[in-house]
Amino acid sequence: MVCLGNICRSPLAHGVMEKLILENNLDWTVDSCGTNGYHDGESPDPRAIRVASNQGVDISHQISRRVTIDDFIQYDIILIMDQMNYATLTKMAPPYQKEKIQFLTEFAFPGKNLPVPDPYYDNKFEEAFDLIEKSCLAFVQKFGK
Repeated sequence: MVCLGNICRSPLAHGVMEKLILENNLDWTVDSCGTNGYHDGESPDPRAIRVASNQGVDISHQISRRVTIDDFIQYDIILIMDQMNYATLTKMAPPYQKEKIQFLTEFAFPGKNLPVPDPYYDNKFEEAFDLIEKSCLAFVQKFGK
């Protein structure tokens, strides 16, 4: 799960997916990171922690980090939150790993490349959580068999 700073959207997606993995007994690994590294070493935004907690998802233990080349090797799919993340990662990815980069929302809204809007400035954390949850559920329904 990748967003800009790894303190709002990607931690929410990480937490939702972790919960779904446990609930569905899946042998998957999930992580989250950001493209800019501004918040490396920080906990998620308190507003994200609160919204997630209200939905039974604990993201308080997560620590922000920047995406690395190793992520393209370690993970089968890189789920991004918006077009800016896509542009950054496609420049960074080894050529044979670019196909791993996909919009998280692609699974709930195929072919639309919908962004998960960044709630950092407009405080729309509930809306971001709902879109993330719907997308993660669609992902698990597609691949969790």
